[in-house]
Amino acid sequence: MKNGFLKVAAGVPVIRLADCEQNAGAVLRLMQEAHQKEVRLLALPELVLTGATCGDLFLQEELLSGAEEALGRVREASLLLPGLVTVVGVPLLKDGRLYNTAAVLSEGRVLGVVPKQQLSPAEHRFFAEGPAAPSAMTLFGAETPFGGNLLFGMEDFPDYRFALALGEDLRSPVVSAAHAAAGARLLVGLTADPEEAGRPARRRAFLTGESRRLMLSTLTVNAGEGESSTDRVYSGHSLLTECGELLAESKPFSEGLTVTELDLGRVTALQRKAGLSPAPLGENHRTVLFPGEKTATTLTRAVSPFPFIPEEETLRRQTMEEILTIQAEALRRRVTHIGCRTVLLGISGGLDSTLALLAAVRAFDLMERPRSEIIAVTMPCFGTTDRTKNNAEALCHLLGVRFLTVNIAAAVRQHFADIGQDETKTDVTFENGQARERTQVLMDLANRENGIVVGTGDLSELALGWATYNGDHMSMYGVNASIPKTLARALVRYEAERAGDEALKAVLLDVVATPVSPELLPAREGKNEQLTEDLVGPYELHDFFLFYTLRYGFPPEKVLRLAERAFGTEYDRATLLKWLRTFYRRFFQQQFKRSCLPDGPQVGAVGLSPRGAWQMPSDALAALWLREVDALAKEK
Repeated sequence: MKNGFLKVAAGVPVIRLADCEQNAGAVLRLMQEAHQKEVRLLALPELVLTGATCGDLFLQEELLSGAEEALGRVREASLLLPGLVTVVGVPLLKDGRLYNTAAVLSEGRVLGVVPKQQLSPAEHRFFAEGPAAPSAMTLFGAETPFGGNLLFGMEDFPDYRFALALGEDLRSPVVSAAHAAAGARLLVGLTADPEEAGRPARRRAFLTGESRRLMLSTLTVNAGEGESSTDRVYSGHSLLTECGELLAESKPFSEGLTVTELDLGRVTALQRKAGLSPAPLGENHRTVLFPGEKTATTLTRAVSPFPFIPEEETLRRQTMEEILTIQAEALRRRVTHIGCRTVLLGISGGLDSTLALLAAVRAFDLMERPRSEIIAVTMPCFGTTDRTKNNAEALCHLLGVRFLTVNIAAAVRQHFADIGQDETKTDVTFENGQARERTQVLMDLANRENGIVVGTGDLSELALGWATYNGDHMSMYGVNASIPKTLARALVRYEAERAGDEALKAVLLDVVATPVSPELLPAREGKNEQLTEDLVGPYELHDFFLFYTLRYGFPPEKVLRLAERAFGTEYDRATLLKWLRTFYRRFFQQQFKRSCLPDGPQVGAVGLSPRGAWQMPSDALAALWLREVDALAKEK
């Protein structure tokens, strides 16, 4: 449960209809297995202690007393399974009325009983509709909370708050929305949903959609083997979702445990970011708290090392196309609004300028204007290599844009002479003087050509401040401003894959393969030795850190833990901590560059525009974050 993670399981036992003693034994075996796997919350199907398809047997006192005895057996056994909370479906009598309920058990106690509120037409034959308002019932000689509007949670873990929904309640927008509004981070669904062709896909779509709509996690377990097959078949198909993402599911017609870890901290972060806060509970809701220890949870859930890029191929290609369209449409609207004749950009043969050029080409295609009206300017100087220069020229030729070469070496030397800079001193002035000269050339050409300068800098560079202030930091419209380096590489690769021209494809793939470099230091024997990732660290790590810091506000300890899971043995802990420290230090130090960014479209959930996406004072300090990183480095 440390860092907001909770290990949960959906358990589907093999039951026998109306054999409560045998069913209790099957439940206990799953509870013991779950405890061995360090599960902290186990959910079992609707009416699991009797079977959901008992029909008129629910009107037999023998079955009801057997169900209560079975529940008592499970309750007693839970005393020997510390730390495990179990949710069991069982029919129970209260005040002479029979309810379809879920009992929540932990360490020998029944924490509460939640009745089903909305019944199917067939269920009205046996059960009463459960009240939403909390009350109490006597169970095993103790007063026990009873009602649909019960929340359950751990005393020292405020993110751990779950509500229950049985069958039709799970599909009710009213019931589920009320639980979410009351502060539930997790909705536990107990169902007996019969199987039919196409139903697993619909079930999957519904539950992922609900978790996205309500911005919470869902743990849904379905009745399976042992239910009656007289008219319908039950598959035990169980699913675990989180904020619209399917984390795990059981194969239909299987049994046993489906285990994963829910990130309840992520749920809380997204709800907070969306401005959602739990409504005062008042008299209509009650929270039942239980003690527990926030122990470390071993992570088994997959964590992608590239959080900005969808893993599934179809979704990835769709996302790439949508991002490129957003870039192009944004630039089209800006050009149309200003009424300018052209756009200009510096083309280096590197990744970012290539992506910006591809966006500009799409924009002019949308406007049905000739690509030759786009002006791409290459400005070689002391560090320019043949590889990047040749790729820039070939790219512009293949795309049909106007290509200009302005060698800035003489102008930079004159500037150095004007300010007294020793040309042999390759310091920050040596580097930034070239970057600012390039920006000056572009700006003045834009004035002459009645155009605007399209910025090429990306989100990763902005996050780290890896841009020359008033050099490549400045433009008239930044189409790459919210695209991190890893995503830029994926976008250019996508354009290469769909390129009909083999020559264009070859150039784009070589751009993707070219090491990232500003090429501001003199090349040695034609080879560039100024590699950005050697200086500031791997962009795949910085993009990972950036995503979890900005999207969810996670602290360094959790970001590190996720990175260890995502990158496995590719980076050891010391290396991750080294670059994590660099990330926080540079991110805070370089805010002043982000405080005066040009306009540019935001293509995803993470951005650094000072006009809304990210607002931070330029003099904020990273002391708290760095202190935690240093403490983590001292741990063995």
